[in-house]
Amino acid sequence: MKLKKITCALLFIFTYPAIGADKGTLTIPTTAVTGNPLGVGSDQMVVPISILNGRELSLKRENTLAETLNSIPGVSNSSFGPSVGRPMIRGMDSDRIKILQNGVNNLDASNLSFDHGVSIDPLIIEQIDVIRGPATLLYGGGAVGGVVNAIDHRIPKEKLEGITGRGEVRYGGANLEQSNAAVADVGTGNFVMHFDAYSRDAKNLRIPGNAISARRSVTNSWNPENGAYEPYGNNHGTNRLINSYSESKGGAIGASMIFDRGYAGMSYAKHQTKYGSPLESAVSIDMDNNRFDFASEIRDLGSFFDRAKFRAAYTDYIHKEIDDGTIATTFKNQGVEGTFELGHQPILGIKGIVGAQFENGKFQALGAEAFVPSSKTNSQSVYLYEELPIDKHKVTFGLRHGQHDVDSKGGGDFIAANKNFKTNNSAIGGLYTLNSQWSLAGNLSHNERAPSYFELYADGVHAATGTYEQGQANLKIEKSNGLDGQIRWKSGQNSLTLGSYFTKFSNYIGLISSNSHDNETENYKPSIFTGIKAEFKGVELEAKSMLTDNLQLNVRGDYVDAKDKTNGGYVPRISPFKLGAGLKYEFDRFGARMDVLHAFKQDRVATNYNYETGKELITDAYTNVSMMATYKLPTQLNLEAFTRANNLLNEEIREHASFLKDIAPMGGRSIMFGLRGEF
Repeated sequence: MKLKKITCALLFIFTYPAIGADKGTLTIPTTAVTGNPLGVGSDQMVVPISILNGRELSLKRENTLAETLNSIPGVSNSSFGPSVGRPMIRGMDSDRIKILQNGVNNLDASNLSFDHGVSIDPLIIEQIDVIRGPATLLYGGGAVGGVVNAIDHRIPKEKLEGITGRGEVRYGGANLEQSNAAVADVGTGNFVMHFDAYSRDAKNLRIPGNAISARRSVTNSWNPENGAYEPYGNNHGTNRLINSYSESKGGAIGASMIFDRGYAGMSYAKHQTKYGSPLESAVSIDMDNNRFDFASEIRDLGSFFDRAKFRAAYTDYIHKEIDDGTIATTFKNQGVEGTFELGHQPILGIKGIVGAQFENGKFQALGAEAFVPSSKTNSQSVYLYEELPIDKHKVTFGLRHGQHDVDSKGGGDFIAANKNFKTNNSAIGGLYTLNSQWSLAGNLSHNERAPSYFELYADGVHAATGTYEQGQANLKIEKSNGLDGQIRWKSGQNSLTLGSYFTKFSNYIGLISSNSHDNETENYKPSIFTGIKAEFKGVELEAKSMLTDNLQLNVRGDYVDAKDKTNGGYVPRISPFKLGAGLKYEFDRFGARMDVLHAFKQDRVATNYNYETGKELITDAYTNVSMMATYKLPTQLNLEAFTRANNLLNEEIREHASFLKDIAPMGGRSIMFGLRGEF
């Protein structure tokens, strides 16, 4: 009832004409969605999408990609301390969320374990597209939850005479971060080169009080050394989170030839980072990622197929887990992925693309703590995506068929096996324009995902989760059907988007813990990848309104409910109901912003989830108040100074989606200073 009242009140506020709406100086632009093959604007997509770019992205950049996106409705941060975070969308994570770089899969090892970082640093990203909901047709059968596409412009696509670029330095925050980045494009017309470099150094995170939550400190925990429950000790720090530092650096070089009807280019990028694990004070991870990209597009072909586009990337990823100065485990991932698309001329008004996607990956885990075997994954898919405009309305539909081979080399206690899967995905959607202000959007989809190598073949102690993980080679394809709908309103500078979704899994692959410590292996409780029935449903809200010419009100909210329909109860690590509001003011050279986000208590927790306590612990509510101020310096250079204060109430903030929520809270009250410029 409370949620219904809040929604009705917000509908009234944002559909009522705002003061000064027609002459406001703050604008809400329509932004091109780079991941959409037809170049559709962000307010014309059938599926829900949010975009961060330009100045807004620059001021929201954080340590990780997930933390940078944490203000977007439906997105949460499955953090493993301040240096590691993979985006969760609508309560889904791992392989259900595709993380792309320039439209091509980011082949690291972040989907394998919560303590593995994403090999993309937000410092050099120019735009991030977040597609919430099933996006399996265009990005692969695994993207049941959504897609995060990070665009870096390392392969230039437009002609340039001269030089353009940007730079940024910042210092402060709860982890005393020192970071800088520089990006430059140099062109002689048709030939354009790109350069970028960045570095980041962060200390142990300052936190309000004890690292261990009050609920965890009074709970007995499982000790695998002696196979018994014992009181949990506070050995993760007070006021500072032990072993939460990080060091990162990297850079890239790229070049393109720009033609009248297209371009062709390539780039090389390197990313290195070293960070500590708050779970274990003597453990750190040293990551090194090398990536080669190639992209080309030709337009106006003058035939039935009027556009061709190709993009591919080769990744050589390695990270070493170091325990007390000794390399314990090494993870390697080498692979190539690419897509080829052909756009065709309208047929009876229908316009779209046909495409093919391939992925060849080789994963290796070496060392005493390797819990998955060396494996190979080969996938090939073909897909079709079409749009039919009908006056001001639009109908979309698409199909995708994939072949997936997942091989285990075996060795040791691992089985040698070869598994083959065929997946079929389909979707139909529509955008119905009621009038110049109101529109309705909906999407109905059938989604299939092939099990990953670790879901099939894992067999060993996983230190990050404290469990003995066991895959099942006989797992079936993960299947679901989804329904997504939105009501959208836009009038001048004001907008409102209210959406809801429902996804029903006939086979959801989850990591299920056993009910007892019988048949334990090495004193660790077994957890088995098992197919269950599950349902995900939720609501998302995003709205903006000009109160005066210079003052903008922003409101956001999201709620997700995910239930285990096989065993009863809830799916673990589901973000609580969140509701936030903010004021944004800009006048002349000065800008200011204040945001308040309240996360409600999450007591809809999973049973039979946590190997130490027997079930997932409740997470208390919190209110996060943040402020920002900016000032454009009166110089010939385009320089802007900014300061950002986070968690002004110094609350104990624990993100329920984080695996370490009861061990590693978010940072306490802090302030950061920075200077950014463009030329």
